[in-house]
This record gives sequence, C-alpha cells and structure tokens, in this order.
Amino acid sequence: MLEAVTKKKLHLFSGRHNIELAAEVAERLNVDLTEAHPSQFANGETHVRFAESIRGSDVFIMQSHGILDGRSLNDALMEHLIMVDAARRASAKRITAVMPFYGYARQDRKSEGREPITAKLVADLFKAAGTSRLVSVDLHSGQIQGFFAGPVDHLTAMPVLVNHLKQYGEDLVVVSPDAGRVKVAERYAQKLSADLAIVHKRRLKGKNKVEAKDVVGEVEGRRCVLIDDMIDTAGTICSAAELLMERGATSVVAAATHAVFSGPAIDRLKNSVFEKVIVTNTLPLPDDKQFDKLEVLSVAPLIADAIHAVFQDSSVSSIFDGQNQQ
Repeated sequence: MLEAVTKKKLHLFSGRHNIELAAEVAERLNVDLTEAHPSQFANGETHVRFAESIRGSDVFIMQSHGILDGRSLNDALMEHLIMVDAARRASAKRITAVMPFYGYARQDRKSEGREPITAKLVADLFKAAGTSRLVSVDLHSGQIQGFFAGPVDHLTAMPVLVNHLKQYGEDLVVVSPDAGRVKVAERYAQKLSADLAIVHKRRLKGKNKVEAKDVVGEVEGRRCVLIDDMIDTAGTICSAAELLMERGATSVVAAATHAVFSGPAIDRLKNSVFEKVIVTNTLPLPDDKQFDKLEVLSVAPLIADAIHAVFQDSSVSSIFDGQNQQ
C-alpha cells in the first residue's frame, strides 16, 4: 500500500497592476512574492511564465484591474486571466484570483435594452480560465458574488476607513452621495456613532453627467464625511460636497475604497471644497494621481488575513465579524 502525506504550499503571484500592494501582502504573510515574469510581445500580446514549480500548490494570483504605465484595464484583466491559465496548466491544486478592484463591476445589470452584463462575463472568464475562488474588496454591488460559479470572498475596507475617520471626532455626519449607497453609509454611521444624511440627485442624460439637488438630513454646522465605494471622474462626489457646504457644513471629507481617478478627477478634487480625500490602495496611484488633499490607506492587512484564512480553510467572514456579508 502506498501512502502519501501532502504538505500544503502557498504561492502568491502578482500581475503588474499593483505590485506594491501584493508585496505588502506577501510581507504580512511572511511568504515570497513569486516571479510570474509577465512580458509583452511586439504586437501587444501578453506572455507569462512562472519561474518555479507550482504543482499541487495553493496559488493566489493578485491583480488590480486598472490603468497603469500606459497599460489599460483590459490589459490588466487579460494578464490576470493568462496568469490563471498558466497556473492551471502548471497543475496548481487550487487557484484563487485576488482582485482588489474588480473590473467592469458597474456593468452588473441591464439598465436599458440590448446592453451586456459585463460583470457576469468577467466572472465566467475567470471560471473558464481555471479559477477556483475569487477574492475582492468592496464590489460595486453584492450580487456580483452570484455571478461566479464558485466561492467568492467579498472583503470590505470599512474597518480601515472607519478606524481612520475616528480621528475626526464624534460630531460627524456620514453622507451618502446618492440613494443607492444609503445602506453602506448607514453601516459607517453606526460604526462611527454618527448621524446620517443623503444627497438627493437627478442624473442627466449621458454618461458621468450628474446634478446634485438637495440634502436630506441636518448638516448645518457639522463636519460631513461623504462615503462611496469608488471615485471615478469625481463629478458626483464633488457636486455633493459643494451642496453640503452650501447647506452650512463646516467641512467635508471624502472617503472611498477605490481611487479610479479617471479623466478630470484629479483637477476636480484638487480644486474641490474637500478638506481631505481618503482612499485605499486597491488601485495603484502613480505620482500623476497624487495631490495634497489625498490620504491613502492600505488594505494589505485585510487581504493578507483573507488569503491566510482561505489557505487554512478557516472562516473569512469572521475577520469582519460577519459584517462583510450584510
């Protein structure tokens, strides 16, 4: 009779679109960030080759789906998929795709006829490539967890942001920039023992065109914290901040998980009424996206704890006392 006692091995890889965060996660896990050697052919095709054997290993592949150094979100997504495929063909035992920022998350439903649901397509692509499990941070909507035919660990940056916001004192008003984010803002308000307000807005025709109209809740003479999952072009959040100041707020702070910062976002935020813009490092922030009001917090401890829990087959939701599932 032949008996084999297998020893679990963890390998952590990173694509090129947030290697700093991956290195921080590796350090917290006390593991090496293994070389994946992603490269580009002359025609733009991505090639990947792992430097060592990963046969029978528990492989975690990190990549943020964003823009960096002339490479697009689509480049980041394709590189991530290719790395998963390479790991599957190298006989990895289990492959977990760790995506601090999930690309196409806002295309999670059909709002008009003849539209795609691209968030579902992305989930299908990862399953087809060989992904066993997904880990992501603050998905645009929780329903995306149901798009993937396998386990999805939905982490939240709320503990990191709440801990930082406590320095602003107790007399805070947490403000939702629109009706769709009220539940998230309410959870922040509970954690901070703060009051809640909502900016009522009317969306104009056309992409990224928003007109803020009114505030529901008492903000006069108060310090306000605008909460959102991401800041993209910053149109929504900047117009909401101006409205709060018009209604008598003493100061306004922005707090968001994902700093997408597209197009005019940096100029808008630089010239905005915000006292501070607080984000996390789920997406890389090169020098051209840095400005004086910006504060960047790290989600590396959350991701490292989640990877450790997955590797040990223990509970991920216990890291957040189950509140990441609410």
